[in-house]
Amino acid sequence: MIRLAVLAIAGLSAVAAAQSAPRAGQAGAPPPAPAASTEERARSVWDGVYTEEQAKRGETVYRERCSSCHQPTLTGGETAGPLVGATFTANWNGVTVGDLFERTRVSMPHDRPGTLTRQQTADVLAYVFSANKFPAGKTELARQPELLKQIRFDATKPVR
Repeated sequence: MIRLAVLAIAGLSAVAAAQSAPRAGQAGAPPPAPAASTEERARSVWDGVYTEEQAKRGETVYRERCSSCHQPTLTGGETAGPLVGATFTANWNGVTVGDLFERTRVSMPHDRPGTLTRQQTADVLAYVFSANKFPAGKTELARQPELLKQIRFDATKPVR
């Protein structure tokens, strides 16, 4: 019986505290949290994560090491999938650039996997991003997977 009375008093106290707490917009209420700044939002391939110069270097590496399977137009062939267009972007949508980088680094080129340097891999990805019409920026695509994991691959431009 005493236990029931204690629980009832505790419940009433909680209700009273909730009713007397200031609501948003009332005097004494805490201000609403500010919207996330650009720096706090996850970066995307739409945020200019490579440079045009890097994409040009990547095109050279691509032509030498990748085009025999993925074709000069990046459209894929019998043994390799496309690196441009809806199929490619849908396949990687929502994944991090770090995951794409690591997959490329360890499994490509198909005839000699793992022989591209980290710089060559980043450059080729910059070329692939350029070919898919993702905008260039002022900073080169990093070579460190931990930095690249902070960049999302979004097939379509996020609304911000």
